[in-house]
Amino acid sequence: MTAMSAMTAVTATTAKRRIRGGHLLARAFKEKGIEHVFTLAGGFCNPALEGFMECQMRVVNCPHEQVAGHLADAHARLTRKPTVCMVGPEGFANAVAAMMEAWGERSPVIFVTGSSTLKRRGSGGYKEVDDVSIAAPLTKASIGITDGTRIPEIVDRAYKIATSGYPGPVHISLPVDIMFSSFDEDAGQDERPFIRTPGPVPRAWPDPEALAPILDLIAKAQRPILIGGHGVWWSGSDLKLEAAGRTLGIPIFNIPYHQKLLGEEREAYMGLADIHQYPPSKRALEECDVAIMVGGRLDNQLNFGNPPFFPRSTRLICVNGSHEELDLNRPADHLLLSDPGAFLDALMDLKAKGQWRLGRKWFDANRAWRGEWAEKTLADLTRETEAAVKTGEHIHPMQLSLDVQSMMGENDYLVFDGGDTHFWSEIAVNIAGWKGQKLAGIMHPAAFSLLGVGVPLALAAKKQNPKSKVVLISGDGAFLCGGLSIEAAFQEKLPIVVVIDNNGGLDSIGQQQERLFANGKRFATDLRDIPFHTLFEGLGGHGELVERREQLAGALQRAFASGKTACVNVRAKGAISPVVAAVSNRREKASIE
Repeated sequence: MTAMSAMTAVTATTAKRRIRGGHLLARAFKEKGIEHVFTLAGGFCNPALEGFMECQMRVVNCPHEQVAGHLADAHARLTRKPTVCMVGPEGFANAVAAMMEAWGERSPVIFVTGSSTLKRRGSGGYKEVDDVSIAAPLTKASIGITDGTRIPEIVDRAYKIATSGYPGPVHISLPVDIMFSSFDEDAGQDERPFIRTPGPVPRAWPDPEALAPILDLIAKAQRPILIGGHGVWWSGSDLKLEAAGRTLGIPIFNIPYHQKLLGEEREAYMGLADIHQYPPSKRALEECDVAIMVGGRLDNQLNFGNPPFFPRSTRLICVNGSHEELDLNRPADHLLLSDPGAFLDALMDLKAKGQWRLGRKWFDANRAWRGEWAEKTLADLTRETEAAVKTGEHIHPMQLSLDVQSMMGENDYLVFDGGDTHFWSEIAVNIAGWKGQKLAGIMHPAAFSLLGVGVPLALAAKKQNPKSKVVLISGDGAFLCGGLSIEAAFQEKLPIVVVIDNNGGLDSIGQQQERLFANGKRFATDLRDIPFHTLFEGLGGHGELVERREQLAGALQRAFASGKTACVNVRAKGAISPVVAAVSNRREKASIE
């Protein structure tokens, strides 16, 4: 063998393997421990799909890009781990709605979307759109990749941005030519960090000098309340919040539309900090002397921290785990940068150190207010339901939700989606919880009240908990917004039960029109009589129509027993919720304006 041929042989044996950009992307996500990728498998995605296949990563193919985004969001909410949604250039616009929903719930979803080739960018390239700029206001960061060798670096950045501080979605724009081009398989590995497996998420620990006066203020309070928000959930501090409320005798409230932090049956949990969906919170807010909001935002739902929601006499404390949250809580009287769990530990230490003097009088008063409200509301509903049986009226939406919950157990998940359907179910779960109803979890649309997310939320719950019953109560209008995503339930073999609160229209909108329009009429809000149950039958599932309340229990039993994705299509009455009534009749500052 000549010297030249020997050199050629050595070069051949030491040549690095070349892989496509999409394959490089898949490896980077595998290194981060990503378990699921949600997509609509378009041609742009093929190089990445090849990589996911080789890495043996689970890919869920969805019927629509928006559905893929919602499933990724829901999966992240349940697991508290980052997920990936990947769509092609033409699917970017469809994924925008899911970005907004994830942004409202601060879910750490990494959206990877295709973009025009770099070579012709700015001249009407392949499906060209400025996706980086469009996604920027809906994500924590929107990053465009311009060099394929930096793919592992960008994935590392995106993962850390999505999970650190106040978590949230991140967008990566990957040009189609980089997706298909080839690169050394070890591209980027010669730079720090050399180890890119996920490590502990950085947490902000409170400055002792800032913490001490706040704890002193709380320790002297006679009527304190705790209000929990997103930060509690994403930091994994929900059980600490419950323990603090129960141990110290502080009533706990949940910010509306945010992730449910505690089971409605928990002793310290009172309900939403919303005077319309949970009226006793009005009295608690008016009488409390110190309000401690942990991991939340003083946004429109809390009247930006202003009276009358928070009276001028109340000392308002905001505890947040990141500067992003603190920036939104400028009006608070006291701000503390601290991981929610660290703060709650310090708060509970007051009792261990003998520095806690609050008795149970204030706590018991809040429990009594909740009980009085729950019993009165239930009694009023019972009278209305009994009268409806005599007159032949359809079931009330709150009664529907209560009846559905009565068929569920502590290992089951309830999802609700819609306008008044959502509002009435919020009230129903509080009442059922007061009566001892335990559920494994409750999911619903986030801060933007985006309709049509119910099916993906329910599918994610079923995927994570295959042995549990998962029931979605959806308004008919909400189901029309995103109901075709039900095909994913059949494809993925995830049998859920969908209960349609079918009142024949966009009822919450129509109710507002009746009160706001000069002629008192509705306009463009009616729907035709849609046989949702037969749609499920046609797809291979189970379906039933329920026209009277006494038919509901049997229909639900048969739906569960079928083992199929099922629809119980319930003819329900239109009933104006307290939220819609307040907004329509009094154009004042309210929790949803």
